[in-house]
Amino acid sequence: MRHLLADTTPLKVSSDYRRLWFGLSISNIGTQVTIVAVGLQVYALTGSTLAVGVLGLFTLVPLVALGLYGGALVDHYDRRTVSLVSSLVLWVVVAGIAAQAWFELESVELLYGLVAVQSAAFAINNPARSAIVPRLLPKELMPAANALTTLSWNVAMTGGPLIGALLVAQLGYAWAYTLDMVLFLAALWAVFRLPPVPPEGSAVDGVSRTGRGRVGAVGLRSVLDGLRYLTTQPNVRTTFLVDICAMVLSFPRVLWPAAGVIYLGGGETTTGVLAAAFATGGILAGVFSGGLTRMRRQGQVIIWAITAWGVSIAAFGMVLVLVGRGSPDGAIVWAIVAAGIALAFAGGSDSVSSVFRQSILQTATPDHMRGRLQGVFIVVVAGGPRLGEMVLGAEATWFGEGWAAVAGGLTCVVLLWVIVRLTPRFWRYDSRHPEP
Repeated sequence: MRHLLADTTPLKVSSDYRRLWFGLSISNIGTQVTIVAVGLQVYALTGSTLAVGVLGLFTLVPLVALGLYGGALVDHYDRRTVSLVSSLVLWVVVAGIAAQAWFELESVELLYGLVAVQSAAFAINNPARSAIVPRLLPKELMPAANALTTLSWNVAMTGGPLIGALLVAQLGYAWAYTLDMVLFLAALWAVFRLPPVPPEGSAVDGVSRTGRGRVGAVGLRSVLDGLRYLTTQPNVRTTFLVDICAMVLSFPRVLWPAAGVIYLGGGETTTGVLAAAFATGGILAGVFSGGLTRMRRQGQVIIWAITAWGVSIAAFGMVLVLVGRGSPDGAIVWAIVAAGIALAFAGGSDSVSSVFRQSILQTATPDHMRGRLQGVFIVVVAGGPRLGEMVLGAEATWFGEGWAAVAGGLTCVVLLWVIVRLTPRFWRYDSRHPEP
């Protein structure tokens, strides 16, 4: 049984990694609290699911604009410094979000602006933190470290939204954002305690062997080389396409505030329950993932996992359709349970897909291109759901939240199998003979 549980060796062999892991694990909970609270506040101010979806646009644009370039900055400056400065910017933004709530400014435009700055800082902070970890641990411990990171993130995705929804319901938005400010200090402390992590010397892409170079040239060249390389690698490219298909067409988070208020009852608490159910599915998939590592037809596993994702989202939508819009006075327990089960299956399916998409990217891509394609991966993984929120938000305005989820889930499945038809090589992908 112990071989099925997470390997905690990285926490034992490196005090720097241990502090960083605990600090980020704690701060991730606060991040999820703020994400849910901002969505609830925008919906409360506007009464519009589309307005909640527009939050995705203000996150997506800075992420795309800086995400691909962030890796170049990380490879030019000391990674601890980049992470610390961008973390300070993130903390100041959270303080601004809390301040607008404490002073009751009630400005959706201000919230949009703060979220945009937050996304820009994240686009630089995330690659920096990811590049630090391999310098703290032996390479043979990286799989265990990645497993621990995924576990802590899913735990935050489970507890953070529930805590955020409860705080908003009981104490208000300001207290939820203030909690994020406090918890984020753990990440700041962990990064501050790190030793310097300068980039290792290289003569590639205009960077000198001292780790210094022309940032603009390095960034542009790296991005263009990575994108050009991606166009020649059908299997790696397909991992991005199928993820975009799932996230853009059927990512359901934008529907949860309305589901809690006008469909299922229970308001903000139900919104938190739905978010926690989605993350719980991911945790369960990770806990019982021991047998997954033996599967070699990884392309097929990804396709079936995303198929299950689309069906689960459509099932969630059908629950809302069956209940109908009515703003119930109390919680409709059976509907909340059914919706939660559907979202748990969706969360588990997404985790399985993510594991194998990342595996193909890591094993089928040569080392000198992994960093650049990882930048594309970050943009797709983080930006896809935000764009999906905007798409489903618009559809919900036109057809209602329930039918938006049904249509999104089924469209995802149909388009997914069209992609399979057009890329049979991906269906035959065998991890024993990884081909890009």
